[in-house]
Amino acid sequence: MPTHLKTGDPAPNFSGLSTDGTPLSLADFRGRKLVMYFYPMDDTPGCTKQACSLRDADADIAARGAAILGVSSQGVDSHRRFSAKYRLNFPLLADTDQAVAKAYGVAGSGLSGLLRGLLKANERVTFIIDEAGRIAGVIDDPHCPDHGAEVLALL
Repeated sequence: MPTHLKTGDPAPNFSGLSTDGTPLSLADFRGRKLVMYFYPMDDTPGCTKQACSLRDADADIAARGAAILGVSSQGVDSHRRFSAKYRLNFPLLADTDQAVAKAYGVAGSGLSGLLRGLLKANERVTFIIDEAGRIAGVIDDPHCPDHGAEVLALL
């Protein structure tokens, strides 16, 4: 089973549409840290708790020089509704073909990956990317309600 990226690996370049429909890529975050979290699906209980925890920690995360970016395979319209409903203060990336999830190794493999592929649901993994574009930390199994605190502990 292929694994996702590890600390020290270069972060793969990516591009996609953000919550407001504008293009977004890794280059847009060069020079600052990026908390890039992959989640299965908009507006589900665990994903909502995780997003709201990051929303609530956003000011402290920004104070440590980092931006937040959520990534799932739903489209811009779904992300827009999810973001508005929970007043998320960071962008979500529409990875509808799971190209970004595959590049980061979080689309799944084997039977689990087949099921994830049918559902278009990413694994729940967070990557901390440093200012130079390298993976500085990985949270493999985030505790959704406290994910903001988990991220802050790594920054």
